[in-house]
Amino acid sequence: MDQVLDRPVEPDGARIPHRHPFAPLTPAELRRAVAIVRRDAEFGDDVLFETIELQEPQVDDPAPSRSARVNIFRNSEHGVWQLTVSLDAGQVMTRRFAAGARPMIQLEQFMTIEALVCADPRFVAACAKRGIADMSLVCVDPWSAGSAGPPDEDGLHLAHTFCWLRTRENDNLYAHPIEGLNAVVDLKAERVLRVDDYGVVPVPMGEVNYESQFRTAFRPGLKPLDVVQPEGASFTLEGHAIAWDKWSMAIGFNAREAITLHDIRYDGRPLFNRASLVEMVVPYGSPHNAHHRKNVFDIGEYGLGKLANSLKLGCDCLGHIAYLDAHLGTMRGDVVTIEKAICIHEEDAGLLWKHWDFRTERAETRRGRRLVVSCICTVGNYEYASYWSFRQDGEIEFEMKATGIVNTVACHPGAPSKYGAEVAPGVEGQIHQHAFVARLEPALDGPNNTVLECDTFAEADDANPYGNAFFVRERPLEDGRDGGRRADFARQRYWRVVNPSRTNAVGRPVGYKLAPTSVITPFVRPDSPSGRRAAFMENHLWVTAYDPEERYPGGEFMNRSTGAGGLPDMAARGRSIADQRLVLWHVFGLHHLPRPEDFPVQPCINAGFKLMPSGFFDANPAIDLAPEVNAASRLHGAEAAASCCRKS
Repeated sequence: MDQVLDRPVEPDGARIPHRHPFAPLTPAELRRAVAIVRRDAEFGDDVLFETIELQEPQVDDPAPSRSARVNIFRNSEHGVWQLTVSLDAGQVMTRRFAAGARPMIQLEQFMTIEALVCADPRFVAACAKRGIADMSLVCVDPWSAGSAGPPDEDGLHLAHTFCWLRTRENDNLYAHPIEGLNAVVDLKAERVLRVDDYGVVPVPMGEVNYESQFRTAFRPGLKPLDVVQPEGASFTLEGHAIAWDKWSMAIGFNAREAITLHDIRYDGRPLFNRASLVEMVVPYGSPHNAHHRKNVFDIGEYGLGKLANSLKLGCDCLGHIAYLDAHLGTMRGDVVTIEKAICIHEEDAGLLWKHWDFRTERAETRRGRRLVVSCICTVGNYEYASYWSFRQDGEIEFEMKATGIVNTVACHPGAPSKYGAEVAPGVEGQIHQHAFVARLEPALDGPNNTVLECDTFAEADDANPYGNAFFVRERPLEDGRDGGRRADFARQRYWRVVNPSRTNAVGRPVGYKLAPTSVITPFVRPDSPSGRRAAFMENHLWVTAYDPEERYPGGEFMNRSTGAGGLPDMAARGRSIADQRLVLWHVFGLHHLPRPEDFPVQPCINAGFKLMPSGFFDANPAIDLAPEVNAASRLHGAEAAASCCRKS
């Protein structure tokens, strides 16, 4: 959907034309970044690329240069180089070597891992013990290894694997888990380090398929329900800059976070400099066999953007759709394009506001719309569908819809472990959580903001003669060491971000409310390997002073991390967070004990949060919507236009 702003960059060193400052790197820019790195005397052609992404400028930079962040590694050494590359100047500007870091597991390595494991004689022999002779039917999923492995894994860059079986082409492999068999792969040496066999459990062989080709009966179809916009969409999209109703923003995308949103404004007033999903950790609850190692950081260890789907018109989104492609660098320095990676569309959002005056029998009704920016990413067995929604009353909502297939293990039929539930005969889905972290940079009417913690209290007895009095008390968070906060439903706790320098019509600081609607309680011990790496789960909100290098809640490098450099370390620095440029990190998620209804494909389960204006406007910001009646609505069984919304 970008405007035609690129021209071929044939001679190395040719200047690449600028686009929107927050637009992702173009294919030409990605190739140029690779060429600059390889031309540098310290690197050369043997380097591999973990990530290549835009070096984001500051929102208020009047003349931003076009630069890239580039992380590279070699198979001949341990560690990751962090570079900043000027695409304008054609040179590496900064370089730092993180000696103990491991790169993310790359998408291109997935099938290599499976091939290595399936060819290993130890693994083949273990499969034979389970009656499996055709190795072409064995499927091996690469999982991150974490930091809880035995000594022979020390210092290595690894993938830990779990495996399943197909009974025929396109069969649902997750119906046939090969329990107790795990291979560990040294990714740099491209060899199987070890095969762990915890004992044979019969492979469940019952077919539980979801593809339409395997279904023999379908329920009768419903009549079409079309989203028709005969005049097209109401938004305008110029490259990666979008405007709709009173909203405007820039849409970014990178290999790690997927969608990023920049310079979010309502009616020209700044709200957030940046918003994105920066981490997702999925801890599983079983201590049996190798399942204690299931504690994967899907964003920090794989990169969510690299796993984005190419969306299909009329299926993933309905209505008048605009798409944005995603261009990403590969491990070898090539460029891959995910067509239609981002979907942009409008939705009917239901009743926005209404009042019927019973004295005059007059009514005013307004229906609302919302603008939705979304993508869907597949991480192994799960699909994660991210939706950023913008409503006409100034509300922002993030919704994560988790679907796909629950991770499965084999059990004896009728006897699942206490750490899971049987979802099909002999197939167990283990209890687990999905913890997400959103990173938000508020800029409400200006860069310096403060966070107020808002709790509701019942009035003390001596001031509460009728027993009905309760009120909200606001407490400012002033020091980063006090910036880690937990939700408290007994106090109906929420957080209000305010600009102390700007007031509304009633003299209160303008603000937005963060409503924690999907918080979870972690059950991993804080001192466990999983707990140390996911220490950010201890709180539902962290508030830190803005630092452009503090980008991720568990630290810059998650693969085989120790937990150092994450949010607890950021908070411990004790920086002022009152009337400062801030970052809010909101932790929310899903607590999931699978059910039979979640198999063979899980219906969407939802988590998210809302950002609601709280004194930011002087009145209902949607009061100026004009009345209208939808002429396409019909009475059931009749051809007459609906009249229920007309003013009496």
